[in-house]
Amino acid sequence: MRIRSRSSVLGPVAAVAGSLALLLASPGQALAGRAVVGGQAVRASDAPWMVALGSRDRFGDSRSGQFCGGVAVSRTTVITAAHCMRPEVLGVDWREVPDMRVVTGRGDLGGQEGQELPVRRVWVNPAYDPKSHAGDIAVLTVSQTLSPLPMAPKGDRAYRAGTAAAVYGWGDTRGDGSYSRTLRSAAVRVLNDTHCARAYPVGGDGTYRPKSMVCAGLPEGGRDACQGDSGGPLVARGKLIGLVSWGSGCGEAGSPGVYTRISAVAPLVAAHG
Repeated sequence: MRIRSRSSVLGPVAAVAGSLALLLASPGQALAGRAVVGGQAVRASDAPWMVALGSRDRFGDSRSGQFCGGVAVSRTTVITAAHCMRPEVLGVDWREVPDMRVVTGRGDLGGQEGQELPVRRVWVNPAYDPKSHAGDIAVLTVSQTLSPLPMAPKGDRAYRAGTAAAVYGWGDTRGDGSYSRTLRSAAVRVLNDTHCARAYPVGGDGTYRPKSMVCAGLPEGGRDACQGDSGGPLVARGKLIGLVSWGSGCGEAGSPGVYTRISAVAPLVAAHG
């Protein structure tokens, strides 16, 4: 099981919540949850709410120090996966990362466009469970104005099984540690809860919980988030429905990506944003 804080290291990992279990990369490497597998390049202007989380101190200048993804949900609020803030990803407690930045408007992480905004406040869900991966949400606050994506409320048809969706990130594109420098997106579909519960039963390295999670992919595999994509958005009908959290492998048939269900954590975002 890999958590997909999809930063930049790939490989089997002891179940870590969130976007597939990111392997811990050494400083100078960009940590990664999954990087979108089976996707295509996207311009930053087409996804203005998409952000990268970076620390040059921890992960070097390459790819702007990117270690996870995130999404703006208000003019000053970014949400990401709770596991992105853990020592397994950062190598230290998040409080020991003084240069953590929200990188916005930069599709090519090797470029200079957009902005690198200091993170003013961090709230990590204390109820996050690394074993089941439930509650995989963290809220970051910045001072400058962002371009937000609306969150789909409970009962929104965007959560319905079969709905076309897209996942975004800079993670591994092949499942072999090939992290992308440019933003990518993969077209997937929301899958029904029965399919997901069968893929990740109780007692496994992760447990699918339909009330707090949503899964997406293709039954035959081939398109998915991967290492380095953790915390990035799953978008359907123009709304945010999930955050890349965890899964088994990258784009494998029968092992869909699992996302934090936005409607389940929206009250937490409102309280801490």
